[in-house]
Amino acid sequence: MQLENKVVIVTGGASGIGGAISRVLVARGAKVIAVDVNGEAGESLTADLGANVRFVLGDVSDKAVAASAVELASTTFGGLDGLVNNAHASRQAMFNDLTEEQWDLSFNTGFRATRQFMAAAYPLLAVNGGSVVNFGSGSAMVGQETQAAYASAKEAIRGLSRVTVNEWAKDNIRVNVVSPMALTPGVKAWSEAFPEMYKDSLAKVPLGRFGDPEADVAPIVAFLLSDDSQYMTGQTLMADGGANKLY
Repeated sequence: MQLENKVVIVTGGASGIGGAISRVLVARGAKVIAVDVNGEAGESLTADLGANVRFVLGDVSDKAVAASAVELASTTFGGLDGLVNNAHASRQAMFNDLTEEQWDLSFNTGFRATRQFMAAAYPLLAVNGGSVVNFGSGSAMVGQETQAAYASAKEAIRGLSRVTVNEWAKDNIRVNVVSPMALTPGVKAWSEAFPEMYKDSLAKVPLGRFGDPEADVAPIVAFLLSDDSQYMTGQTLMADGGANKLY
């Protein structure tokens, strides 16, 4: 029970990588506030996990949704120990073809949502210290084609993470970034739309496969939320089978 009695908000927490994270966190003893636009997935999650999870239906780009999630953590579970900013919607297109709406989608659900949830969570996290896990992307680090909007938002999130590491350390709040490569429904759709790009990406993974959200990514997030990582902050952890190596 690595996370016994810890209270964690997970955005995009009902399906995909976020759903896997919510399930693993609860299995390790945490209480989870899962935020998602997918109401059906949220109902399924709460049916499976029972009283240890609460579901907030809403768009993470809406500032009020962040406030509601934090308030629910406080009133239902008595506080907040962790925040996982996993949610991010984006569209793939070559830079010259991206529309303003596509840029706005990526920054509003990615960077803006991350900023708003961090700001809303800060007062509760500062009470006893806590851990924030944000999400980056290897596609941003290598400059993958068709990912301009997504990559730009992800690197903005990493920049924000580095600054808050320094500003929030006095409150014993740690901020780290996970960069996953996992076989989610979104990745599957991307592989079908851009099969050659998918094959090229897979060929660069030394372990030879895209990760499993629950077995390969969620445990790393759980570690960063736990006291086992209490002296780790400001890091980007690559959960990508060795595809990208940071030194």
